[in-house]
Amino acid sequence: PPDFNFPGKPSACTWALGTTEKSPHSYHENAKPRDLVPDILHIVGSTPMVRLNRIPKQEGLKCEMFGKCEFLNPGGSVKDRIGFRMVEDAEKKGLLKPGCTIIEPTSGNTGIGLAMAAAVKGYDCLIVLPDKMSNEKVSTLRALGAKIVRTPVEEGIESPEGLIAVAQKLQKEIPDSVILDQYMNPGNPLSHYDGTAEEILYQCGGKVDMIICPAGTGGTVSGIGRKFKEKNPNCIVVGVDPEGSILARPEKLNDSEENYYEVEGIGYDFIPTVLDHQVVDCWQKVHDRDVFPMAKRLIRDEGLLCGGSSGAVTLAGVRAAKNLKEGQVCVVILPDNIRNYMTKFVSDSWLIARDFKEPVNEFGQWWWDHKVSELNVKPPATVKGSVSCKDALAIMRSNNMEQIPIVDDDGTLLGSATAFDMINKMVSQNLKESEPIRRLLIRRPIKVHMNTILGKVAHILETETYVFVVQEQNQHTTENASVVKEVVCGVINRMDIMNFMTNRDVNDSKNGS
Repeated sequence: PPDFNFPGKPSACTWALGTTEKSPHSYHENAKPRDLVPDILHIVGSTPMVRLNRIPKQEGLKCEMFGKCEFLNPGGSVKDRIGFRMVEDAEKKGLLKPGCTIIEPTSGNTGIGLAMAAAVKGYDCLIVLPDKMSNEKVSTLRALGAKIVRTPVEEGIESPEGLIAVAQKLQKEIPDSVILDQYMNPGNPLSHYDGTAEEILYQCGGKVDMIICPAGTGGTVSGIGRKFKEKNPNCIVVGVDPEGSILARPEKLNDSEENYYEVEGIGYDFIPTVLDHQVVDCWQKVHDRDVFPMAKRLIRDEGLLCGGSSGAVTLAGVRAAKNLKEGQVCVVILPDNIRNYMTKFVSDSWLIARDFKEPVNEFGQWWWDHKVSELNVKPPATVKGSVSCKDALAIMRSNNMEQIPIVDDDGTLLGSATAFDMINKMVSQNLKESEPIRRLLIRRPIKVHMNTILGKVAHILETETYVFVVQEQNQHTTENASVVKEVVCGVINRMDIMNFMTNRDVNDSKNGS
């Protein structure tokens, strides 16, 4: 174009080696970098404290609010602190020696911290990870050299297939292996008692009126809480727990119809040993539907590239700090970064699939408001959970399916299994073809109904490879009693939507247009 400004023109800069001319450029003084360190582990901690500006103003807060940017630790989370501390303590006690394997059950961030330490120090590392955790965490762990075993998130704390039991079984089977056990290890809260809390007090000049801490294992809130009760006893310590978790006190706060939450890294279905309730003054319960929008606001309005749990803590912070006055200070711990969630809450399509966001027809697509019923989906082949993986795979192959619904005896949808998961687990030797397909059960596949608009389905299929079409049926158990069962009546993939989008004339004629 005639007004195009070519970006490769010769430089107009007059600088040359040995020049005495005064620079025409502006000068910005930068903070002094750290001294040379022996390895990346010595970068852990000393994270910055950043003032939050737009969100407190939007929420009408009178106090000052600062974020402790734990997501800027080298592994991306507050858990780098405990990973480094637990490894160092174990070495001093003689529990970790050359040739040992570190095993840890974790929601991912502690695993990344430990895998980073293992990579630096030369240990093998095996991480046991619930299957709800993000693929980004899995990729990061594998890049650090860790091996991974996945467990069903629905399995309870004492289940033999649950997170803890599987880790303990592996520890018995693998020679010279050690579970550092963040749920009981005193190094967990001590890393925050000695480190995080002292840093906050120093950065704020000792003046903190309220501090908002996430609660997963409970190490962060317990370590910080103990230090603050000693050095700043008037500070209100607030714990943050998601709906569906049982960590909050009093226990009636945990009364909820929710038994599952999408936000990662906080909440549990048992009370870990390291959680000290007596140093937490009050608790805030938070729900996914409010957590993820706040996490997006932290990114968009404050420029902080943090994760979903940071949204949970900030949401609890703006609620709890409503009564603080001008001149008072509230600190929120921002636990982990955006890297782990690029295909989760960062994606609008992921939010839409879980009904956390409404789809919008930005480009006026003609097919947007057409219904799923117009796709003429057919009931798919299904299997019961007791069918072997080998037989299920044969059924999938003969029906040209990448995924298959798993149902109970009366046809009610329990979940699904995918060829992708089957291959992954067989390759990693975590699954034998003779085992039942329920070992691969995904209990919460994305579902839509016949009256769902195709615009929503198209958004879902940007992040998911398939979606089930379900309908509810009343099944009578007695003459006067019935239960509502969910039955799968179709599977939609990307090609189904593409075919509909590119056959407007055919679809218009079917609809009488």
